[in-house]
Parts: sequence; structure tokens; C-alpha cells
Amino acid sequence: MVFKKVALLMMRCLGISKQPTLPAPPAETAESSSIDVEICGSKGIGLSDGRFLAYTERGVPMNKSNYTVIVVHGFGSSKEMNFMASQDFLEELKICLLLFDRAGYGESDPNPKRSLKSEASDIEELADKLQLGSKFFVLGVSLGCYPVWGCLKRTPNRLAGVALVVPYINYKWPSLPSDLTKDDYRKGLSHWAVFVASHAPRLLYWWLTQKLFPSSTVLDRNPAFFSRKDIEVLKITPGYQLLSQNKVRDKTVFDSLRRDFVVAFGKWDFDPLELCNPYPQRESAVHIWQGHEDKVVPVQLQRHVSGKLPWIRYHEVPDGGHLLVYDSDVCEAILRSLVLGEDPPQMYTPQC
Repeated sequence: MVFKKVALLMMRCLGISKQPTLPAPPAETAESSSIDVEICGSKGIGLSDGRFLAYTERGVPMNKSNYTVIVVHGFGSSKEMNFMASQDFLEELKICLLLFDRAGYGESDPNPKRSLKSEASDIEELADKLQLGSKFFVLGVSLGCYPVWGCLKRTPNRLAGVALVVPYINYKWPSLPSDLTKDDYRKGLSHWAVFVASHAPRLLYWWLTQKLFPSSTVLDRNPAFFSRKDIEVLKITPGYQLLSQNKVRDKTVFDSLRRDFVVAFGKWDFDPLELCNPYPQRESAVHIWQGHEDKVVPVQLQRHVSGKLPWIRYHEVPDGGHLLVYDSDVCEAILRSLVLGEDPPQMYTPQC
């Protein structure tokens, strides 16, 4: 029973592998440069270690934009994830959303040496190869926030502004108080999941690919794991499932997902709650956006994180769940606060 919960946790609860997408029309891409490479029609760059990193642009073309925002997708997602800011809005502010496939996802090559450092390095190298300048904006979603924490630790001087949208919590962060986590079932399950993924990968692979017992449908639209608004999104939005059995049978896909999970929920070489303010002169800001009704990441823990880091601007969506990126009003408020420094509407101020 415990192992079944662990497998389910990896497949759905913590990563939200069933991420609905509404593919937006591709934006006109920037003019090709010598650092761009194209493999099987995919736009991308060659990294210094030889890996291919695929990316796509949405909104205003990169070479015509006032702001380029690197968007970092979560677990079980890809550069095809949607961020529901309208095309009209992106054109009005002249924003280019630069979405890329993290290592081993979509069309990007896997990284057998994936780490906190390598994830942050991929973002920095992407920015440099595409000549985004000395500073760039970064927006992380869910599990895709751990590479952004890595950027805040290792390259804070490169960040023009940061948005962490429904950032997951690693229960191994030393500064998390036990009184907030001792009764949280997610803590025990995440520890078990990391143990199984690290020490019994063959057993995990068998469980996720076998057909005798259901291993992925139990949590679909389950109110124990999704808020009311999340369930509404899942009902009306066509989606895909990266972690289908057919795809997980590909050992390369399985190994990439497993490494991603272990790095995210394993022991880190720094504690995010001890980071220093990257903007001591208030020249920009780091934002956290959290859904009050989020059942994947507890709002109490998110409030604790922002309380420990008072330089973070914390915003809470009253009826929001974990799928905030499918709310166009929220997405546009996120971008306005990130690139323009505007204060979000009063409704997003947490009511403690």
C-alpha cells in the first residue's frame, strides 16, 4: 500500500503530470544566429557539454520584444505547456515568453549528471547563447521552481526579476519547522518516493509500466489532490499525459523523470530559506504566487517560506489551486508584477 501511494505520488500529486495544454499559435521566431541549431525541425541551442536544448517562443518575437521571460516548466511537462496570458496582452507589453524543454524532456537531450547546479547552468547558458543580455527574467512553475532557486543561489546577479508560481516545497529543507510538517502526509510520501527512486529504480519502473493494477488513474480529478477550480480546468481543457505507460516504458524517459524527481526532493547543498536578498536596492523583486486552495503545495508552508524571506513579494489567489497558469487574469498579473514592477490587484494580498 505504501509503495502504491509512492508511485501515485510521483506520477501525479507532486508533479501534476497530467498538465492540460491549449497549444498557442507559434510566434514568429527571431532571426537565426550562428548559435542556433535545428534538430528534426526543433529550434534549440547546443550546450557546452554537447547536449541539445530545445526551446520555443510565444508572444512577441524575441528580436522585437521589450522583455524576454524564460519560463521553466514542471515535472512531466515540456515547452508546450501553456501560460494563459493572451496574445493581445503579450503584444501590448511586447513580451516574449521563452519556453524550453528541460534536460530529458520533450526534444532536449537527457543529462545523466543532472543536479541543482546543472539545471541553473542550463538556464544561464540558454540566456547567453540567445544573447538576452547581462540580466534576464525567469519564471518557474511548480517543480520547475527548483532550477530557479538554483539561479537565486548561484547567479543572482544575472536575474532581472523572478516569479515562482506555485513552487513546490522540499521537505528536506533544514529550516522548515517540524510543527508545520509533522502531520503533513506529503512529507512521508516524498521521502519514500525519493528512497524508492534512488534505491529501487527497477521496482519503480516495473510498477509504472505493469498492467495488472491501475497506477495512474486513481488521482484523476480526485478532490483529495485537486481543488475545485483545478478540477474545472481538467474537465474543460484538453490535455496530454507525459507519464503514460507507453512513454514511461522508454527507459530514457523514465530515467530522466526519476533523476529530476530525486534532485528536486533529495538533499540540497543549500537552504533556500537562508538566501540573501538579490535586490538590496529594490531594483527588482522575487515573487511567489500561491493558490489558497492548492492541495499539492500547502498554503501554510508557502506563507512560512515568504515569512522567512521578507524580501519576497508574496501573492495569494483566494480561490486558486495548483493550476494557476491556466487562469488568464492571474497570468497577466504575474507578468505585470514581474516585468513592470506593478503591484497586483488587492485581491491577491493574502488574508491571514
